[in-house]
Amino acid sequence: MDGKIETSLKTKGGRSNFGKCVIAVLVAIIFLFPLYWLLSMSFKTDGESFGKLVTYYPHSFTLEPWIKNFSDKDFLLSLKNSILIAILSMTISIGFGVPTAYGMGRYKVPGSKSFLLTFLVTQMLPASLMLTPMYLIFNKVGLLGTYLGPALAISSGSIPFIVITLRPYFKGIPVSLDDAARIDGCGVIRSFLSIMIPAIKTGVITVIVISFLNGWNDLAYSMTFNVKPEMRPLTANIFKFQSKYGTKWNCIMAYGAILVIPVVLLFVFLQKYIVGGLTAGAVKE
Repeated sequence: MDGKIETSLKTKGGRSNFGKCVIAVLVAIIFLFPLYWLLSMSFKTDGESFGKLVTYYPHSFTLEPWIKNFSDKDFLLSLKNSILIAILSMTISIGFGVPTAYGMGRYKVPGSKSFLLTFLVTQMLPASLMLTPMYLIFNKVGLLGTYLGPALAISSGSIPFIVITLRPYFKGIPVSLDDAARIDGCGVIRSFLSIMIPAIKTGVITVIVISFLNGWNDLAYSMTFNVKPEMRPLTANIFKFQSKYGTKWNCIMAYGAILVIPVVLLFVFLQKYIVGGLTAGAVKE
């Protein structure tokens, strides 16, 4: 009798798991279909893109849209601008955000709750609200028309996120590690770099990826502070395929795929760090 009950429970559990797997696959297909459509359209010819019949895969496979993008000097210049802005904003964000999170997590800082509340409020402010005051400030100090201007503006939003995310990590490190480091002759800086950072590697990788993507995906700040066309990033030049004679949808899709692929690759190869980093820091103090 007990064997029959156990077998019945296993069967029900197997059916339940199978149903969950089917639902998970369907949800994945729904969310990944736009990415598939983007890539599929980027390999179609103009005739197939504008055809009356919708094709779900390229019947006439072509690399022409990709070749047009990579052979365009403006595209390569925009690609370089996007990489520079993303790396510069990431460097500034990590350089200021991680030490701040360390200080607020390991030491009793007067007014730390007010600081955290301020950081939370800044996360709620839209970029459009910050454009005018930042433009006036950057104009006064001569940062308009430079890569540093948009990088600083982007990092102003990334730093609060880094502090909020990494503070619980540093706070959760045992004090005995600090004591052991002092006994071994480590100073504050060496202890921070050699012991604390490796101890929260997951969280650091998470904020590095998010900070880079904030710079890579930026449009508002780069368009506002870099008025020169030759300094605009990829996100600002996709309109060039739209003209009074029509829209080059296959070229736009190839352009969009180039923007999306780095994001997808980062999440594919670093997903265990990103997911673990976002969940491990979400602890109640």
